[in-house]
Amino acid sequence: MINEENLKKIFPRDLKEIPSKHLPPSIIQKKYLTNGQLIESKSSNNFQVFSPIFINDQKVLLGEHPMLSEHEVLGVLENAKNAWKKGCSEWATTTTNERIKCVETFVKEMQKQKEIVVRTLMWEICKSYPDAEKEFDRTIIYIKDTIQALKDLDRISSRFVIEQNIIGQIRRSPLGIVLCMGPFNYPLNETFTTLIPALIMGNVVIFKPAKFGVLLWNPLLEAFAKSFPPGVINVVYGDGGEVIAPLMKSGFIDVLAFIGSGRVADILKKQHPFPHRLRSILGLEAKNTAIVLDDADLQLTIDELLLGTLSYNGQRCTAVKIIFLQKNIAKKFIPQFQDKVSQMKIAMPWEDGAKITPLPEDGKCQYLKSLVEDACNKGADLLFGGKSFNSIFMPTIVSNINSGTRLWKEEQFGPIIPIVIFDEIETPINYIIESSYGQQASIFSSDQLMISKLIDNLVNQVSRVNINSQCQRSPDSFPFTGRKDSAEGTLSVSDALRVFSIRTLVAAKENTINKEILSNITYNHQSKFLNTDFIF
Repeated sequence: MINEENLKKIFPRDLKEIPSKHLPPSIIQKKYLTNGQLIESKSSNNFQVFSPIFINDQKVLLGEHPMLSEHEVLGVLENAKNAWKKGCSEWATTTTNERIKCVETFVKEMQKQKEIVVRTLMWEICKSYPDAEKEFDRTIIYIKDTIQALKDLDRISSRFVIEQNIIGQIRRSPLGIVLCMGPFNYPLNETFTTLIPALIMGNVVIFKPAKFGVLLWNPLLEAFAKSFPPGVINVVYGDGGEVIAPLMKSGFIDVLAFIGSGRVADILKKQHPFPHRLRSILGLEAKNTAIVLDDADLQLTIDELLLGTLSYNGQRCTAVKIIFLQKNIAKKFIPQFQDKVSQMKIAMPWEDGAKITPLPEDGKCQYLKSLVEDACNKGADLLFGGKSFNSIFMPTIVSNINSGTRLWKEEQFGPIIPIVIFDEIETPINYIIESSYGQQASIFSSDQLMISKLIDNLVNQVSRVNINSQCQRSPDSFPFTGRKDSAEGTLSVSDALRVFSIRTLVAAKENTINKEILSNITYNHQSKFLNTDFIF
């Protein structure tokens, strides 16, 4: 049985216990990226970054990064404005092919930094080393897929259409200056799912890393500087009130790309003086539900929900956050599921087979413990777990959750698995209908008619219904979005290109003079927008 003393032994007592290839990085960063240069911050208030990993009850110091002043941030904004020039800059008006070349250069430079990025990612947010590698590799694939998707989109656009005696060419043009803010749980991959589409479509970007997962960007600053024209990509650091508020209040941010909490998103949007002009692409909270019916394949369901609830400690917006079990299958499911959960290896992220690792957020264990205590005080049963030490919280199963508990509504974003046992199918359906969130749901059953009924009930409540499989984002070619308070805008390899751009049309009446003008412009390559070039 795991107790507090066992949890304590999971942490290393000395650096000598850590394999040399996995030793913590030491990154003293004093510079930020703007106008194509790495500029040393004049602020003396550098922020110290500690790992969630403790050695002898002390968090490991990984390094520090600058905390920019409002004056420095507004200087970055001026550089971004110059790089955009109200849509008339070289970057904003360059060809699709030239932007693709810049991104391809960046990919090559980024790949050179894989080892240090992955190791820093592991130490900063305690993602297991294989998962950190997977995040890096998946990000590279995502960027390459984005390039291919843009080529396909551009090929379709490289022709004229004639309708009702009007000749037209429809292409996509950039929106302006994008403020990009990613999440801590996928600080690399999720950030690039907005940052790369924004850049490759011709926008100018100001990027602020998440609160956790900051130092891993340090090796990539030089890669950005080498790959893009000055001012096109800018990276800032600091407190949100000091750094982000001035940017939003300036009114010069055209697009907000934010992945995080709805509360913060609302604050940011309200700071903008022209909210009707602000385009928002938001990935917010979710309380994804799994509905397990009596006729579900037991082993398949257990395997899928083990991954769905506890991958990366349940710290995923796509994680299954609550399970509804039909009464008859609950008797078989719960003991077998509990046995599987109890076998999850709690370990340091570099250890083979590590499944449960330390949590990055300060005070997270106390928060999770308060959710469990609240549920138990209101009639729920703690079946497994509930213990913590320092930054590790055991995987925890709480059954008989009711609507009066915080776990019923709050997104726990951690390794707690709430279970509800039901008789009538209306119980989980009504839960999803009444929920504030609407990202995904999973159905586990072999009854085709019941699955059909549930699909028809759920597709207008959530944006993805998974059949006999966990909730997830992949593949990146599928649309990723949410209803209600879970998202704004759609992200996938192709959808992201569209949300960071707008359809723009050049049109002319079909007559001799206009035909000659359009023919000469395209033949002589006089316009970067109006052309019939085919990108191979």
